[in-house]
Amino acid sequence: MSWFRRLCLPLVLVGATTAWSQSTAEPDPRVSPPAIAFPDWKLEATYEVSSEYSVSFPSAVTTEYPENNLVPLKIFLPVEGTGPFPVVLVAHYWGASDLRSEVSLANELVRRGIACAIITLPYHLSRTPAKRRSGELAVVPDVPSLRKTMYQSLQDARRSLDFLNSRPEFKRAPLGMSGTSLGAIVTAFTYAVDDRVSHAAFLLGGIDLADVLWNSSRVVQQREVLRQKGYSESRLRTELAAVEPRNYLPRTAPGSAFAISGKFDTVIPEKSSSALVDGIPGAKTLTINTGHYGGIFVQRRLLREIADFFGTEFSGVTYVPPKRIFAPTIRLGISYDTRGTFDVGAGVDLWRPDRSGKHTLTLFASPRGLSLWAIRELRSGLSVGIAARVDHISLGILWSTVL
Repeated sequence: MSWFRRLCLPLVLVGATTAWSQSTAEPDPRVSPPAIAFPDWKLEATYEVSSEYSVSFPSAVTTEYPENNLVPLKIFLPVEGTGPFPVVLVAHYWGASDLRSEVSLANELVRRGIACAIITLPYHLSRTPAKRRSGELAVVPDVPSLRKTMYQSLQDARRSLDFLNSRPEFKRAPLGMSGTSLGAIVTAFTYAVDDRVSHAAFLLGGIDLADVLWNSSRVVQQREVLRQKGYSESRLRTELAAVEPRNYLPRTAPGSAFAISGKFDTVIPEKSSSALVDGIPGAKTLTINTGHYGGIFVQRRLLREIADFFGTEFSGVTYVPPKRIFAPTIRLGISYDTRGTFDVGAGVDLWRPDRSGKHTLTLFASPRGLSLWAIRELRSGLSVGIAARVDHISLGILWSTVL
């Protein structure tokens, strides 16, 4: 029987290896989540222009944290009209501690006769495991975990669309999706693989996850751990390929998109936001002269523009974005001049003579008083120039970051 064992052993090993490969294979993001029976929604409140409902259902991806395995939705329905209503699924930013800005967008949408559903992304808000911060486990320096979380975010969004399609209030009505920052990345992924999303809006978002993780100012600690593990940007891009939205764009289904980016954004680098626009031919764009956080000063106007985009496109008319929206360029920085003076303070850009933004006139306020800086940017965050104070003029260096 020894010959029999020698013959069978390789076959057994091959079979076992094949079975293991199949069981550990990366899931295909283009495959829809399994269909489930959804619970009925619950009326939470009625307001002047909307009624708020809530529902929760199981995530299509099971994790070790029970809190993270349940997907809550808030739905805002216009009180006027009988439907079916077009509806927009909205995804929040990384680390969100509340949904105030998403509810503000919902209010703008319902005033235009559009319903809104707000999804809680994995590891955020009510999905946050005990003794963790909201979003803490969503972006970690572990590539398999990153892939799983990105895949779960996509499948949760697609299952949310399944729920909306199951309701008579939205039956056969147009579906849109909008997101901010991380939510915009999830929106891009969903728009890329799910043809039901006919219109998408991205606020301060992008694609090319490796570029974001390797160059973003928000993930310095995670990036350092990845470096210690032997990762490079190229290796990261290869290992995140299965959940990279860029690899599924442009899509073949018709649709429309609107992307708002910050000119001085260091959280979602310009290369990443440009890749998103390039991946969606015909996408409408708007650039504001802020970093990733300065949009808060014009948040209401930006949310109105996003709501206008959906309202216009849902009605069959092509949306035309404004050429510009005034938003103050606020800097936080440290200055040093040839008199040996260090200052810490904040500034606002008063004038920018060229479109590149390399030359700027900035009014800088510090505990020592006001100074007027005429600067030229050498590289991101580092500028040289002339500083004018009440009592003297000197050369100086300004390290700054734009909000």
